[in-house]
Amino acid sequence: VQLQASGGGLVQTGASLKISCETSGRTFSSYAMGWFRQAPGKEREFVASISWGGARTYYANSVKERFTMSRDNAKATVHLHMNSLKPEDTALYYCASPSKPRYNPPRYVERSSYDYWGQGTQVTVSS
Repeated sequence: VQLQASGGGLVQTGASLKISCETSGRTFSSYAMGWFRQAPGKEREFVASISWGGARTYYANSVKERFTMSRDNAKATVHLHMNSLKPEDTALYYCASPSKPRYNPPRYVERSSYDYWGQGTQVTVSS
C-alpha cells in the first residue's frame, strides 16, 4: 500500500491551494482517509478525515469552514481544498489511512487510528 501526497507549495496569506493524495495497492473506495499536519517543533495534528463511503467528513476546529476534504474513488485520490490560508497553516501535510476496510475509525483525530502514511507535502503560507 502506498500513499503519495502532492500539490504543496508557497502561497501568500489568504490564498487557496489544493493538495492531493493518490493511493495504490488496494481497493481505495473501501478505506477511510485522513489528513494530518506537522509544523516545525510541534506535534503532528489532525486536520480532516473522510469516511470510506465518502458521506462524512470531519475537520479540526482550526480549519473548519476553510478546508474541504473530498475523495475521487475512480482515481483513488483524496483532495484537501484549502481556502483563506494563514501563516499558522504552514506545515508538512500527511495523508493517512487505516488498514481495516469498510471501517471508519471512531477516534479519527488520533494518529494511532491510521496505519499507512504518505511522505508528506509542504505547505508554506507567507505573511
